[in-house]
Amino acid sequence: MTISTTASRVSGLAAGPGATAADLGATAADLAGRSEEWLPRVRLDPRGRWYERLHRDTGQEIWLISWLPGQTTGLHDHGGSRGAFAVALGSLEERDLSGAREVTPGRARAFGSEYIHEVRNVSAAPAVSVHVYSPPLSTMNRYDLVGDRLVRLATEEAGQW
Repeated sequence: MTISTTASRVSGLAAGPGATAADLGATAADLAGRSEEWLPRVRLDPRGRWYERLHRDTGQEIWLISWLPGQTTGLHDHGGSRGAFAVALGSLEERDLSGAREVTPGRARAFGSEYIHEVRNVSAAPAVSVHVYSPPLSTMNRYDLVGDRLVRLATEEAGQW
């Protein structure tokens, strides 16, 4: 089965503007659990996270991301899109304003449209994750935490990633 066939089959789980964060989490976990369908595409890049969009339609988009030790997203939001990610290989740490948690294979983290977080690989081994957003990403805001206050640093537009 090809990625496009896989993404089409998976997209039926969460397609459309009414997809909940839980629907997106189920889609991410489903695809993350089928590494034989996407593993040959994965690349490891010491300069930064490697990523590839696997699917995009009017209702959602799906990304595959690899992480070497120490690689991070920095604090960011998803420009009003709901989302979820599931770890397929390795482990990642997710940090939001309430604290940090380890995300391991078989677990998905789903979030609403106003969510701000950072994802990073704090382990000594590479990691791979699947990310699903609805509607598809149009912007992302980057933040810094200054004391207990979030400061927006930049806004990125779709096409910059």
